[in-house]
Amino acid sequence: MARILVVEPHADVQTLVELVIERLGHEALLPDAGAPDDVDVDAAVIEPGGGIGLEWARRLRARKVPVVFTSIYPASRELLELAPVAYLVKPFALYALERAVGDALRATAAPV
Repeated sequence: MARILVVEPHADVQTLVELVIERLGHEALLPDAGAPDDVDVDAAVIEPGGGIGLEWARRLRARKVPVVFTSIYPASRELLELAPVAYLVKPFALYALERAVGDALRATAAPV
């Protein structure tokens, strides 16, 4: 079972992402008072716009944690430079999220 961080400011989308992750047999974690440097995760699904998402993404990517971005906006150069495993534009199909999470976990397992 993998540990996947979910950083999503919208409660309904957060719940949906958590359910998909749990349905795939993994543990969905939410950011808490800890810092991105302290969290032990295998991958992350992050809404980079507003709030803490972009900062968490930067710090997790610095640690080589695979990230999947979800947003209503098209990818910017700044976000693509973080090399996400996938960039899903909302609304996205659930199978696209499932595939992106799988790709992120395969990236975790791949030798560096």
